[in-house]
Amino acid sequence: MSDIAGLTDKIIANIEKVVIGKRPQITLVLAAYLCEGHILLEDVPGVAKTMLARALARSIGGTFKRLQCTPDLLPTDITGVSIFNQKSAEFEFRPGPVFAQTVLADEINRATPRTQSALLEAMAERRVTVDGTTYTLKPPFLVIATQNPIDQEGTFPLPEAQLDRFLVRLRLGYPTLEEEGRMLQRLQHAHPIDEIGPVVKAEEVVSCQEALRNIHVDDKLRQYILEIVYSSRDHEDVLLGGSPRASIALYRTSQALAAISGRDFVLPDDVKRMAQPVLGHRLILRPESRLRKRTTVAVVDDIVSEIRVPILEREIEGRKDFFK
Repeated sequence: MSDIAGLTDKIIANIEKVVIGKRPQITLVLAAYLCEGHILLEDVPGVAKTMLARALARSIGGTFKRLQCTPDLLPTDITGVSIFNQKSAEFEFRPGPVFAQTVLADEINRATPRTQSALLEAMAERRVTVDGTTYTLKPPFLVIATQNPIDQEGTFPLPEAQLDRFLVRLRLGYPTLEEEGRMLQRLQHAHPIDEIGPVVKAEEVVSCQEALRNIHVDDKLRQYILEIVYSSRDHEDVLLGGSPRASIALYRTSQALAAISGRDFVLPDDVKRMAQPVLGHRLILRPESRLRKRTTVAVVDDIVSEIRVPILEREIEGRKDFFK
């Protein structure tokens, strides 16, 4: 676990040379990455969504491709296309950007549903099928998508099936006055994104992803996760609650958050912290609840506050620690 914590500390320090004052969000991004999940960054323009994705990709020694999503983008622009080679008289497959280890889909909601669906197989199964041939994507594979929730003109909202493919949804928010001042100072001569390089290897990330599965989750805590997700299906404001995929996501991201903190066991606080990023985009509210200005943020907070927090007992370093 110390290796995972050390690796994430190096990545966070490198990203913070570019993105200032967003350590909580960077930590959650790394938690999703260690779980082999995908990330949806949803916020207003200009708050460093794309810059965070680029800084993460530069911090890890792997391949990186960026997709600028527009209505005229075709599925083959993502997956690749077979081209006839006149010299060999055969079709040759030319892989698309999805074959990179880190893929940034910028403004994903500006692509048509047909093009958005080209990412589904890659995100869910880590493979791509083109012209009847299936290609396996090289690990670690990560899709980071961004979208602007304010400007909806000319956009195609992501369907529930694709939203569910994203492990977490995050918002960065505006920086504080002090943080924005430091940002202007750093940008005076050159952009810091041009100066950072890889601090870890892609193979190290894969090893950490495999080691993450050994993080201990107490039976009471596992039941706690299930109760949170199950309650989202029965809540009075919710039309469609979290699926079993939400339970798995909450379980795995809690493990990742514990490992980033240098622990080999999960605390209830880890589950609480991940509930909002994991469940927020998976809940569909009833129309009458939306009319009453209810939000998924408020609903998830209500669900977590109503579930009894388990009290766990664990032997740590020769003594008994009790925690909630």
